[in-house]
Amino acid sequence: MKKAELITAMAAKTGMKKSDTQKVLEAFIDVVSDELVAGEKVQITGFGTFEVSERAERTGRNPQSGETMTIAASKSPKFKAGKVLKDKVNA
Repeated sequence: MKKAELITAMAAKTGMKKSDTQKVLEAFIDVVSDELVAGEKVQITGFGTFEVSERAERTGRNPQSGETMTIAASKSPKFKAGKVLKDKVNA
């Protein structure tokens, strides 16, 4: 499902206009993104948790040349599904 399809489905479920639904979805994405950038986690009970995972600097290998190289430390957003969502998917 793409963003436009998600907006259409949300609008149908809520009875809202597509334009209003788009604003709500974009606001949700902005708020979650801003919280993750600030180092916070966003927990939605029954759905899941959005948080930032930190990866330490490590040594890797260039697959073309076989040369050893250093891979810089980085942060990556992740989503952990909640129990209710897991149960719904597995039902």
